[in-house]
Amino acid sequence: MKSSYRPEDVEILLKDITGQVQPLENQEREQFIQQGIHYSEMLPREHAPSEAYLQTFHDALKRYAPLTAQAVGKLAEKIFQEKGENIVLVSLARAGTPIGILLKRYLEQRHQIKVYHYTISIIRGKGIDKNAVRYILERHMPESIQFVDGWTGKGAIQNTLLEAMQEFPELDPMLAVLSDPAHVAGKSGTYEDFLIASSCLNATVSGLISRTFYRKDIIAETDFHGAMYYEEFENIDMTETFLSEIEHHFDFSLLPVSELCPEQDALAEIRQIAENFSISDINFVKPGIGEATRVLLRRIPWKILVHSLEDTAHLGHIYQLAEEKQIPVEVYPLQCYKACGLIQHLADN
Repeated sequence: MKSSYRPEDVEILLKDITGQVQPLENQEREQFIQQGIHYSEMLPREHAPSEAYLQTFHDALKRYAPLTAQAVGKLAEKIFQEKGENIVLVSLARAGTPIGILLKRYLEQRHQIKVYHYTISIIRGKGIDKNAVRYILERHMPESIQFVDGWTGKGAIQNTLLEAMQEFPELDPMLAVLSDPAHVAGKSGTYEDFLIASSCLNATVSGLISRTFYRKDIIAETDFHGAMYYEEFENIDMTETFLSEIEHHFDFSLLPVSELCPEQDALAEIRQIAENFSISDINFVKPGIGEATRVLLRRIPWKILVHSLEDTAHLGHIYQLAEEKQIPVEVYPLQCYKACGLIQHLADN
C-alpha cells in the first residue's frame, strides 16, 4: 500500500485499491448510508482544506503539541510497563496510524528497543481484518501485541474490537488511546477530551491514505481490507509535519502517573443528547472533539454542540469548519466532552 509514511515507521496491511473505486461527495454518500449501504462500501471524495482552515490546523498543532506529546509519553510508559521490551503496536487505520507511529518513536528513543508497528483495518458493523490479524500472529507472540487508536467517542470501535477478538482469545482486546473521554479504553494518555491535531484533517495528515474499504467485489477472501492513495494531495501533505512537531515535544524525564477514571457516565450523556434532540439512532450522535471534527469533514451534520462558543483553543477548527459548511453551532452543557456532532436521520424529518 503506497503512503507518505516513512517505511520504517509502519507496515501497512491494506490492499491498494487506488483507481478501482469512484469516491463520492458527502451529500450523495450520506443518502446511500441512510438507505442502508454500509459506509465501508464507499469512499468519500476528499477536498483540499481552505487556507483559513489550514491556518487553524497549524495554530491548533502548535498550541496542543506539548499536551499531545505528554499524552503519548504517558501512554507509551503504560504500554512498556505491561509489555516490557517486546512490543508490537497494531494501530487501527486510519486515525490510529499516526498515534502508533508516535508511540513507536517515543518507545524506541526512550527505552532503546525495537518496536514493531503494523496498521490494519477495523470497520464498525463489519469487524476487524482477520487476514491482517493472522499475518501478525504468524510473526509475533500474542502477548506482545497492543492495539492502538487515536481517541474514543462513544466507544464503538472498542466494542467492535471486543467482539472481533472473540475469534482471537489469545489477544488482549483493550485499546490504547491518547484521549479516552468515553472511559472505555484499556489504556489512555488522558481522559480529557482534548484536541489531537491529526483529527483536524483527513488523508493529508494520515499518510495520504483514505479511510478503509471493504466490498466483496473488490476485496477477495484472502485480501487485506482496502484503501486508496491520494496522489493529488502530495504537495499539501501534513503527515510528517504533524508527527515531527509532536516528536519535538517528547519529554523523556516524565514519570508514568496513574490516573483514576472519572465517574461520569459518558454513555448516559450520549443517550440524553439523543433523547433531547429526538435522534432515534445513537450512531447519529458523534461525541468528542475528534468525532465532531470527522463528522464535519466526512458526513452531513445537522448541528454541532459545544460546551462554549469562546473555546477557540480547543474548538477553533470546529467553528471554522462549521462556518464554511454552514452548519449551526449550539451551546450545550456537555460534561464528558467538549463538542458533539449530530446527524439527523432522514427518517426523522
